[in-house]
Amino acid sequence: MNRILSTRAAELKPSATLAISAKEKELKSKGVDVIGFGAGEPDFPTPIRIREAGKRSLDKGETFYTPVAGTLELRKAIAERFSKDYGLKYGVENIVVSCGAKHSLYNIFQAIVDPGDEIMCLAPYWVSYPEMVALAGGRPVTVDTSAARGFEPEIESISDKIGPATKAIILNYPSNPTGVMYSIEFLEKLAELVEKKDLLVISDEIYDKLLFDGGSYTPFATIPGMKPRTVTVNGVSKTYAMTGLRIGYLAADSMEIVKATTNIQSQSTSNPSNTAQAAAAEALSGPQSEVIEMRNIFERRRDLMVELLDQVPKLSFVRPQGAFYVFVNISNFLGSKGMLGSSDFAAHLLEKYHVACVPGGPFGSDDHIRLSFATKEDVIIEGIKRIKTACEELRHE
Repeated sequence: MNRILSTRAAELKPSATLAISAKEKELKSKGVDVIGFGAGEPDFPTPIRIREAGKRSLDKGETFYTPVAGTLELRKAIAERFSKDYGLKYGVENIVVSCGAKHSLYNIFQAIVDPGDEIMCLAPYWVSYPEMVALAGGRPVTVDTSAARGFEPEIESISDKIGPATKAIILNYPSNPTGVMYSIEFLEKLAELVEKKDLLVISDEIYDKLLFDGGSYTPFATIPGMKPRTVTVNGVSKTYAMTGLRIGYLAADSMEIVKATTNIQSQSTSNPSNTAQAAAAEALSGPQSEVIEMRNIFERRRDLMVELLDQVPKLSFVRPQGAFYVFVNISNFLGSKGMLGSSDFAAHLLEKYHVACVPGGPFGSDDHIRLSFATKEDVIIEGIKRIKTACEELRHE
C-alpha cells in the first residue's frame, strides 16, 4: 500500500498542553494523587445565567443550523463588547464566530498563508501557533525574547527577521505561557514597523480580561493606524469559564479575510453550536460581575503561587501580569539525572512527585516549564511543596 498519511499530517505534533491533561486524567483514573498544574482553562463552573441562556435556547427548539459566521444576536453582542470596552467599532459583517479561538486562528492561517509565506511568532509562544502555520503551508519564524527584558521583544530583533516572504506577526498578551503584558511603548514601535513593512497583525487577545494589579488592556487594533491591519481573535472560553462550549471569534476590517474565513468554515465545520452561541451572547451582553470575581480569585492565586515559588532555590520566573500561568526557569536543574530539557524535567515531576506541568520546549523555551494557577489554593500549596522537595533532592545529588 502507498503511504497513507500526508506529509503535513505525519509531521504534525500533538498539542503539548492537551497531552499533559490527558496523562494527568489517566493517572487520576488509576487512583494516583496527581497535582495538576497543566490546565489551560478556568476551574470555575460556567456562571448560572450563561448556562440558563443555553437551556432556554434548547427549550425553544433552537437546534437548527445558524448562519456560518454566527447568529446575528451573538455577532451584535461581540460588536457591542468591542465598542463598550475599547471604543472599537465593528459591524456585524466584520465578525466571524467559530468553534473556539483556536478555530478562528486556524481559519485565518488557512485564509492568508500560501506555501512559503512566513508568519512571525514571538517566543515564548502558544504551542499551536507554529503548527497551525505549518499546516497552512507556511513557515513559522521565531523571534526569541529574554526574561531579563520581561519577555518583551526588541523591535530590532523583529525587524531583523522580516524578509520578502514575511506576511504577518502573531501577538498574544497577556501571554500564554508567560503571563506578561507588552508595554504601550513596544506596541507603538511595533505599529510603526508593521506600517513600514506592510504587514498584517494577528492579535490573539483571549486573556484580555484577566489582568492583575489594576492593569488596563490596550487592543492592538486601537493603536493609531492599526485597525485596518489587525485581525483580532478572542472568545468566551477563558473570560467566562466556557472552554467546553467552544465559541471564539475574529473581527477584521478586511472583508477579504472575513469572507475567506467564512468560506473556509462553510466547507469544514459550518456554524458553531447553536446552543453555545446563545450562551455566549448572554455571557457578552449580560452583567460582567462574575468576570471581575473570577479575575480577583486568579490574582490571589497568582500571588500565592509566586510567593511559594520564591522560596524554591534555583528556580526563577517573571511575575505574570495576567492570564493564569507562571513560566518557570528550570535551567539550574537540567543535567541532573540525565535530564536534558523541559520534557525530561516535567516527566520527572509527574512520575516521582505526581505533579503535572507543561514542558516549555513546545512553547519555544526548553529551559522552562509552565505552571497553571487555575486551581484551588490548597492544591497550589501542596503542588509547590512537592516541586520544592523535588528541586531540593536534585540539588543534593
